[in-house]
Amino acid sequence: MPFIHVELVEGRSQEQLENMMKDITEAVHKNTGAPKEHIHVIINEMKKGTYGVAGEWK
Repeated sequence: MPFIHVELVEGRSQEQLENMMKDITEAVHKNTGAPKEHIHVIINEMKKGTYGVAGEWK
């Protein structure tokens, strides 16, 4: 039962998130053989300004 965690900065539409979830599910199914109904995709959206790269806020 695969669990895939995706961390994104907020700002994508519901349609974009749903399409990404479907694409990820399909890729995991294709490459692992796991049944689609057992593939869990967890999307965490971060608020802008809550993470940094190389010591700088993004």
